[in-house]
Amino acid sequence: MDLTIKDVAKLFNISEAAIHRLLLHNKIPSYCINGEHRFGLIEIENWMLQFDLKQLQETASCDQQIYPLTNQKQQTQIESPVSRGMVQFCLYRALHQGDILSNIKGNKKEEIISAVTKIVAPKLNVDAEILAELLINREDLSPTALGNGLAVPHAREAMAKGSFDMVFIVYPETPLEYGALDSKPVHTLFFLFAGSDKAHLQLLAKLAHLSSHKEAFQLLLDRSDKAALLDFVRNWEGQIRSIG
Repeated sequence: MDLTIKDVAKLFNISEAAIHRLLLHNKIPSYCINGEHRFGLIEIENWMLQFDLKQLQETASCDQQIYPLTNQKQQTQIESPVSRGMVQFCLYRALHQGDILSNIKGNKKEEIISAVTKIVAPKLNVDAEILAELLINREDLSPTALGNGLAVPHAREAMAKGSFDMVFIVYPETPLEYGALDSKPVHTLFFLFAGSDKAHLQLLAKLAHLSSHKEAFQLLLDRSDKAALLDFVRNWEGQIRSIG
């Protein structure tokens, strides 16, 4: 799956000009086809997990000055559910379809993944062993740790196309070593399952953004329940300003 500059801009809710700036400074992986930049799915996934989101937020902040709201009509258009793009409640819906799993036992990521897949596989209508194998294989390619004690185990091949998107938030009984770039043990995992490549990338981007939010981080550190997290995510997604 090749992504264009327009695709990536929509994914991160920033302008195409911001993506061009990232390309200019070699801060985002890409390749060229007939003189046009393209982005590989796996490369963008890994980049989302490892990139310093503060830099991306600074880029978006700059764009808000480049593309200001000029009148009430324009604001109405930007806030319209049809034009929001990323500012849809995709994470809220996926979390609502999923669940919160607390005190999952395991000293290694493989043990946690195996324990979780036994719980979630029936809801996904997939085989637990196959699901665990897909998730572990993805971890072997590159750890899905976001840093600051968070990780996003995911496998695009795990669900049938057209299935409901689901996110399961998992609190291990004890924090575990996960191969994170910051070397911090993981205390919260977002198990991500999406019914399409587009939804997969949108949810991964949302989770990467959410992980940098101080209030969200504290809720996860406190091992908040599903109701509290749903309430926060709904309000947070509703406040995201669409660019372009």
